[in-house]
Order: sequence, then C-alpha cells, then structure tokens
Amino acid sequence: MPRPALEVADIFRDHGPAWRSANAGHLSLGQLKVMSAIENCRTAALGGHVARCEKCAHTKISYNSCRNRHCPKCQGAAAKDWLAAREADLLPVPYYHVVFTLPAAIADIAYQNKAVVYDLLFKASAETLATIAADPRHLGARVGITSVLHTWGSAMTHHPHVHMIVPGGGVSPDGQRWVSCRPGFFLPVRVLSRLFRRLFLEKLIAAHNTGHLKFFGDHAALADPRAFAAYLAPLRRAEWVVYAKRPFGGPQAVLAYLSRYTHRVAIANSRLIACDRTGVTFRWKDYRANGRDRQKLMTLPTGEFIRRFLIHVLPHGFHRIRHYGLLASGTRADNIARARELLAVSNSQAEPTGAAADPGKPICPCCGGRMIIIEVFARGATPRHRPTASPTAIKIDTS
Repeated sequence: MPRPALEVADIFRDHGPAWRSANAGHLSLGQLKVMSAIENCRTAALGGHVARCEKCAHTKISYNSCRNRHCPKCQGAAAKDWLAAREADLLPVPYYHVVFTLPAAIADIAYQNKAVVYDLLFKASAETLATIAADPRHLGARVGITSVLHTWGSAMTHHPHVHMIVPGGGVSPDGQRWVSCRPGFFLPVRVLSRLFRRLFLEKLIAAHNTGHLKFFGDHAALADPRAFAAYLAPLRRAEWVVYAKRPFGGPQAVLAYLSRYTHRVAIANSRLIACDRTGVTFRWKDYRANGRDRQKLMTLPTGEFIRRFLIHVLPHGFHRIRHYGLLASGTRADNIARARELLAVSNSQAEPTGAAADPGKPICPCCGGRMIIIEVFARGATPRHRPTASPTAIKIDTS
C-alpha cells in the first residue's frame, strides 16, 4: 500500500515537541506514550529487518510498527487478525447495527471520568439490548452482542457512543429453538432509548454516590449530590439517541463493516489533506447536511488538531471491544455451536472461509518473487544492507 502524502506521525514529529513543551503538566502519561509511539512507528527508532528477493535480489528495508492501538498505521494488521478469529463466530442470519449515543451533557462528565463512564456506557447499552430482546413482547430470546466504543465525531470532537453488531435473532429461554426477528426489523428503538436512559442514569448516580466520579473546572460543583441531581434532571425528559440501521447483506458484509469499525482511530491518515502555516486540513462528514454536501474540509490550528486527537486516548487497559450474551467470551464457543445446531448448520459449513486470513509472505514488488529476511536490526541501529534504488523512489515500507 502506498504511503499517504501526509500522516498523523508527520504532524506529531514536526509540531509535537513544541506542543508538548507548551502544554507541559497538562498531558497524561498515556497521551505522551501515544505521541511517542506514533512518532517512532515504522522508523529506525523501533528497529526492523531487511528482506531480499531470492530471484532478482531486490532489497527492501521494513521498520517495525509501534502496535499502539491509537496509531493510524497499525490498525490494519490488528483488525485483520481480529477478524480472522471472529469469522468463525458468524451465523447464517441477518445482522443488525445498533448505535447508542450519550447526550452532550453526559459526554462532558465522561470527558473527566473516561474509565468509569465509558464502562457504564458499555454495560447500560448491553443490558438494554439484552433485556428488550428477552422480552417476549419483542423477541423473547437471548441474543449475542459485539460492542465497539467510539469516542469521536467526524471532526474529532468528543462524542462517545457504542456501535453494536447483533445477529437478527437468538436462542429461546429454554435453549430448544432459534427465534428469528421480523424481516428487516430487529427491536423498537424508542423502547431501547427509554430503557437505556433509565439504566444509564441509575448506574451513573450509583457511581456518584460511591465516590467514583471526579469533577474539575466548570463541573467542580457537581461533586455535590444536589447539584448533580439538578444537572441530570433535564436528561430524564430528553430523548436519548439510539439508532438501528438496516440489516447487512450477509455475513461477509458484516466482516467488511467490522473491518472498518473495530480498530478505527480518531482520524485515518487518508483523511488528511495538508499541514501548513494555517493549520491541519482534513476531510470530515457533516451529518446535519444531506447527500454530497456532507463531505467537507476543515482546517484546525495544529495545536488544536493534536489536542483533539489526544482526547480520544483511552485509559490504560480499557477494552474498547466487548462481547455479551451468546458471544460472551467464556461461553461463546458452546453458544455458537448450539445456535448452529438450532439453525441446522453443520460445523463443517461454519469453518472460516479465509477471507480475512493473512495474505501470506511478502512478494517482491519488482518480479513477484519471494522476499527472504537477511538481516534484523535493533532499535536505533542502522542496517548493514542498503535498499535497492529505483528510478522513482527507495522502496521502504512506511505505509
């Protein structure tokens, strides 16, 4: 894959040192580590290897990736490995996409309490979906849920929400049959929205009562229980956004969707246009507009671009992809096997197709021959071998 003309790493390398100096004392250790990882990703600072074609002797240097989950360059390989494992879990049923979004007033609290509030978002949304699906008035079944946390909008503002991928049906309470949802319809979003609102607020108040929430700056007064109750009062009457999209075209469409969403970061390198004296220009999607008018360009001061990117750094050890119900990790294999049995699908038909498998060892860009690693060099070291020059550019993998 060709290297994008501009990368987040370029912006961090050129402007990061001055920005860190100007904001010293206001950055978390996690944010500093993310900046360092992205700056060093696929450079000599992390070491790498030299590969040579066994046919034409074309030589190429490949630097190691940082493997940081916030790095735009490292998520492709991570998503590929994750999808290869998930492909075996797909069932031959329609899949639905449901989105649960926190109101702006709650997002403000989440900004200062990321680990606590993001965790509540996961739990309340999963409990909501599982409860309504189990209700015989709606589906009357135990469903499987894959939830993915996104904390950004298209302009990298703080906009926490979870994307859920759910099979269109579930196992009956007695475990004896598969219950399918109505064609083209999963669960009523208004019912989901009301229950989500109640469950989330209950959990948030419980977290406040146990002292798990911290407040700073303009929100410092919310540490008082009465002020906090008054702050939440309007949210009990507001409509909370729950959105259900149309079902996917089939299992492979689910995989294609997941490959775009599960390991996404705040902004992809492909959306970057320019970085100059006016700031950083990038493409974004304005969802308030219609059709083609949604695609727009935005220019932010470089410091503001860096700040917006870093507000989406997750707390250390926080899991941004979670599974519930039939897909809960401890019982997933048994539940999937039972679901296939109820759907009359043999396990042999359920084996991965290999669509998301690793494409294999790298091939020579010149002749298609096999590339053999001839040297491995350590962090900060200079490789002994040099890359093969070409009329256009040196072949160095920094994609």
